[in-house]
Amino acid sequence: MAKRVLIVGGGTAGWLTAGYLAKRLSADLPGGVSIRLVESQAIGILGVGEGTFPTIRRTLATIGVDEAEMVRRCGATFKQGAKFVHWRRPPGAGGPDHYLHSFQVTENHNGLDLLPYWLLGVAGDQNWDEVNTPQKKAADAHRAPKLPSHPDFVGPLNYAFHFDAVTLAELLRDQGIANGVQHLVDTVTEVLVDGEGSIAGVRTEANGLLDADLYIDCTGFRAELIGKALGMPYRSCRKVLFCDSAVAMQVPYPRPDHPIASYTISTAQEAGWTWDIGLDKRRGTGHVYSSDHTDDAQAEALLRAYNGPAAEGLEVRKFRFDAGYRETSWHRNCVAIGLSSGFFEPLESTGIILSEVAAAMVANLFPWGGDYETSARQFNAIMRRRYERALDFIKLHYCISERRDTAFWRDNVDPATIPDSLLDLLDRWRFRPPTEIDVDTNIDIFTEPSWQYVLYGMGWKTDLSDRAGLYRYHDEARAAFAEVARQAQFAIANLPSNRELVDYARTRGFGPRAAAA
Repeated sequence: MAKRVLIVGGGTAGWLTAGYLAKRLSADLPGGVSIRLVESQAIGILGVGEGTFPTIRRTLATIGVDEAEMVRRCGATFKQGAKFVHWRRPPGAGGPDHYLHSFQVTENHNGLDLLPYWLLGVAGDQNWDEVNTPQKKAADAHRAPKLPSHPDFVGPLNYAFHFDAVTLAELLRDQGIANGVQHLVDTVTEVLVDGEGSIAGVRTEANGLLDADLYIDCTGFRAELIGKALGMPYRSCRKVLFCDSAVAMQVPYPRPDHPIASYTISTAQEAGWTWDIGLDKRRGTGHVYSSDHTDDAQAEALLRAYNGPAAEGLEVRKFRFDAGYRETSWHRNCVAIGLSSGFFEPLESTGIILSEVAAAMVANLFPWGGDYETSARQFNAIMRRRYERALDFIKLHYCISERRDTAFWRDNVDPATIPDSLLDLLDRWRFRPPTEIDVDTNIDIFTEPSWQYVLYGMGWKTDLSDRAGLYRYHDEARAAFAEVARQAQFAIANLPSNRELVDYARTRGFGPRAAAA
């Protein structure tokens, strides 16, 4: 019977997993699962992944995190999507230079699907992200996704968060302990493996031997349990995603009331891209790049140029990564979650969401009766497909670009670097747009609206000419597009700015009591 869990490693992945499992598996009750987390003070948190996906709201609510408390402690702000600049064409090439991967799903207007009518030109020369929902125009105006009177994690516009990763891990730690997690600050010196290839325990400096029924590896890129001790191989995806390096810099705002961007800003560069994330008191910026197409000095110089005079004298952090994942993340009595399981690049915040779904699957597949192999087979099959589909989605941003200005972009559109599974999707979408039949909700992190935003933001052409006569509701479509525009103006006029909502939450919280304060 499995009743004892040991999580090795803290950080966002470790404490998110610990707090979530403690709630789902009732760690605070006599009949629940015992959960311990051991982490070393000597190992720091990577702390550069400051963006999330809307699923984080449900995860945090399950763990028991208070939304306003997170805003106060973690410098959190509200994220409504990712803005992609110069991904379709290089600077100065003319035409649209950006698009938004909005979090707002496609709305159904009295049963009318607007996408075919947009493809047929009914909305004129407006971009899909502008006519589909009011979110882009609201976010462009730095609007927040909700009012102070809305309860925790609820708002009329779909949203996630930007936050300081180090302080989020601390908040999740405190909540995890409140949920019943036992916290040990200690250094693991040895991982013991028995004759059957299972983890037999971990030896620590201060607490000696720690053993459990199920071990969760949250040791980051080091993968102390799943990789070093158990030897589960890592599948590199470097031939598909070329970026393997990043340099990061924290930049203060020029003044305390400076507007906070309501989305992550991802700007394509000659050999990679830059991220720009607005927190309450600073911006987190970085340059993700391919070391095959540029060098560290050039990459740092580009980031400093991007930030301008504000970057003078600021320190940078550099790190390397190998885009890829483990095809076996659950082996016998050990599960890898977070960077120990896999990592691509921070382009669409896949790191934290993959930790979320892994923690949820462990809760659902928990081997109460000791049947680890049955749980592991299902977990591995689902996680492998999740990684494969996320890989396709990230590569989509690169491989349909019109850019040919550098070797990096020319290499990215080479069909030899595009997975067959993605080529098959693109083949489908030559004559029909992405729909729900292309998505498996048990597997896909990104549903069809996400594929549509990127596909059409990058200028993809879906040819509906052979069936254009089937679409008879042009007047109704025009009225629906006009209604979306009206909703956008209403949102701009009635929603607070991102900074106003952050400041409000820091002092008064959310919900009816906050509105009455």
